[in-house]
Amino acid sequence: MTIAAMALLLGGGALAAIAGTALAHNSGPDPVPGHQHLAVTAATVSCPDVGENLRTVPSVARLQVSRGLASLDRQVSDAYQAMMSGGSSGSTLGTLERQRRQTIGAMADAIARGGVRRPDDLMRMSACTAKPTGTTPDRDLSQRQSRSRGGKQGPGQGQGLHHRQTGPSRDDFVDITTVAPGTVSPPFATPGGRGASTGTFSSACGRNENGHFNSDNVIVTPGVTNGAHHTHDYVGNTTTDAFSTEQSLAASGTTCSNGDLSTYYWPVLRELDGTSAPRPGAGSDGNAGSVLTPASVTLTYHGSRSGAVRAMPRFLRVITGDAKAFTNGPENAHASWSCTGFENRQLADKYPLCPRGSQVVRRLAFPGCWNGRSTDSGNHRDHMAFTGRNGACPRGFTAVPQLTERLTYDVPPGDSFAVDSFPEQLRKPVTDHGDFIDVMPDALMNRAVGCINGGRTCS
Repeated sequence: MTIAAMALLLGGGALAAIAGTALAHNSGPDPVPGHQHLAVTAATVSCPDVGENLRTVPSVARLQVSRGLASLDRQVSDAYQAMMSGGSSGSTLGTLERQRRQTIGAMADAIARGGVRRPDDLMRMSACTAKPTGTTPDRDLSQRQSRSRGGKQGPGQGQGLHHRQTGPSRDDFVDITTVAPGTVSPPFATPGGRGASTGTFSSACGRNENGHFNSDNVIVTPGVTNGAHHTHDYVGNTTTDAFSTEQSLAASGTTCSNGDLSTYYWPVLRELDGTSAPRPGAGSDGNAGSVLTPASVTLTYHGSRSGAVRAMPRFLRVITGDAKAFTNGPENAHASWSCTGFENRQLADKYPLCPRGSQVVRRLAFPGCWNGRSTDSGNHRDHMAFTGRNGACPRGFTAVPQLTERLTYDVPPGDSFAVDSFPEQLRKPVTDHGDFIDVMPDALMNRAVGCINGGRTCS
């Protein structure tokens, strides 16, 4: 089967890049003149997102559901790798459907044993489809810089292994100076109007100088090692991993200067310098490159444009963005990219190419409306909401401090960096996301609320 014919058989949800056997010159400007690139054709395998459709998960079923979600992710990743290796799309998708049907069935049974009606609708999410993507990920962006630049710390640093490297494409980058101001509104609350809570509260928690990394996700896949398939940066709580409990988080230390024990984490940004390592969440999951330490991390809680905020409950779990937004679509994408000096120009699905002396900026805006009842929900979204255009929370929700995270980075010139992602998401910028668990002592949370509602700036 030819490469072109194979590409037509693939498609939509988990990404497979099929490389031709011949070398071809890239059609765009070449950052390394005369350098040759692998001709690459991209396609996706589209699988319904079971996790997004979970509504109620009894406590007795949480571990099995968590393991099931991790298994589903691994199955998609394995199917992606099989297609990248030239496997038959029909056979691969058939195997994937059978695996998913068994895994989803076991998850549904576990939920039913917890006293909740069996979610049989999940069984209709077993099948995956294939369609072309129309994009061209450039494997050379991950491999072209063979020398290590040094001075960077973190997992995934090492030389020589290029394990099924994926994405990004040169089309994923844009010169920030060509973006019109105000194209996308900055993703943070702008309180205003009578009765608005206009103060802010900040926690200074460092830049992960202590090297707290792992590829777990204690909110989405608790109890599962490498549940994220990409590496997370952590600040705040110093012990967070897949096996953390409310008790262990409350007993932990913190990198925050004000005693904030909350855990804040996001996928690392890497320089595409040709380094890799066979570690979970790094080279073994397609995330090559050296981890970049942020130049700055700013964690700020804002108020509500429509009134006062109330305290968050301790151990509230909040997520923003969608690690699978490239295949799920942008509905839950709430991260944006920009450059210092150009932050009136926000990009939702492109990496910015910044002028000399300007830093890359990531912004993550979290929902600021809580349902007033639960600290989590089946899909980890339903208990929280974003405000409407009028700044008010939806009916049944109340305003709480809205967290925004601003991260800046010094990156090498050009299309030289990418965020970590699930292997099949090709490290697309739209997949950026963040996770947060509120572990502030009650007195500190009450102080934050008082500052926000009182119109003061506090830290």
